[in-house]
Amino acid sequence: MFPLSNMLKSFVRVGTLKVIDATGGVHVFSGSPGPRVTMRLTDPTLYRKLFFNPELHAGEAYMDGRLSFEDSTLRDFLTLFSMNRLSLGSYPLQKVLRKVSRGLKRFQQANPVGKAQQNVAHHYDLGNDFYKLFLDEGMLYSCAYFLNDNETLEQAQRNKLRLIASKLNLKPGLRILDIGSGWGQLALYLAEMENVDVTGVTLSKEQHVLSNEKARQAGLSDRVRFHLRDYRELDDHFDRIVSVGMFEHVGVHHYDEFFAKVNALMKDDGVMLLHSIGHMSPPGTASPWLRKYIFPGAYSPALSEVFTSVEQASLWVTDLEFLRLHYAKTLNHWARRFEANRAAVAAMYDERFCRMWEFYLISAEMMFRTGSQLVFHMQLARQRDAAPIVRDYVTDTQRRYMSKETARPLPFGAGKLG
Repeated sequence: MFPLSNMLKSFVRVGTLKVIDATGGVHVFSGSPGPRVTMRLTDPTLYRKLFFNPELHAGEAYMDGRLSFEDSTLRDFLTLFSMNRLSLGSYPLQKVLRKVSRGLKRFQQANPVGKAQQNVAHHYDLGNDFYKLFLDEGMLYSCAYFLNDNETLEQAQRNKLRLIASKLNLKPGLRILDIGSGWGQLALYLAEMENVDVTGVTLSKEQHVLSNEKARQAGLSDRVRFHLRDYRELDDHFDRIVSVGMFEHVGVHHYDEFFAKVNALMKDDGVMLLHSIGHMSPPGTASPWLRKYIFPGAYSPALSEVFTSVEQASLWVTDLEFLRLHYAKTLNHWARRFEANRAAVAAMYDERFCRMWEFYLISAEMMFRTGSQLVFHMQLARQRDAAPIVRDYVTDTQRRYMSKETARPLPFGAGKLG
């Protein structure tokens, strides 16, 4: 087990990790009271692999069944891992390896036109039927907004749409661009709430087809349409721009390009709302396992990395809000729905795929529950007075839209097939 055992002694500061090695030997690593986990390793090559790259090889070993848990669960382990993440990062070898990884960020996050679509297809083109198994009825694949813990995922996702729409300060007749429009529910919501014209762009073929079908079924095709296109290829001007859950796929070295394009696409009195994952810690790198298996080319930025590029683009930050625990709650809903439909997922793919997604959903939840991840809403404009200078309008508009939803229930699952 050496040198892995040496690193685990330094790693476990909270909780207890009992490791059963490939020969049946038992090793216990304890800190202050916390989660208790029993982990079995059946492959001796893991000792070295976990020592050099624990985040990558723990995920791979779980996927392959070479790492399993007894009298505890994957959730227990990932909770313990997240709670002790800082001590792992302070281990001398890990400090050196992370420094090397940060030096390779440009290559890890390369998302030029063309390559960006390949990276998106890796994750988002797994099939609409797959995502319907664990997302809400509107198929919103981003952080929801919970007004209380008793709300359903559907209600919380509706709250998120209402909040974003309110921050856009919509007026009849405005032209709106949705960058990374997903399965189209935000665009449909905006058009239902106000008489606006919405263009969505996505790089996912599966999302593109279903989004347009949803617009057709909702009777909104005359004001809502979706294109399979990179936002960098657009040459037009819009009154409002919104982007939800797409910025994480841009890559730090493309941030100047992103905000410069936003500036070019926005009218002088325009407003943008950017909804993205970020983190409260200094600049770093994405998890090697997440980058390899789930989101190639992706990275959730430190706020300092975002502000640097916003300033270079001469844009005003007219509002900033942080959703701190809302994504942990969202991911917990997704994980429970995924588990309830695990047999259906296994029939679509296989057991290894199920383990991969279990690892992804639970580890992501832990990043927001005990790690450094957060979600931010950044409102941007070319002019300082493009949005009202008193924030009451956001609350007032949410109340107005809530009444409108009650009076005229929206086809929230419009276009839901199958």
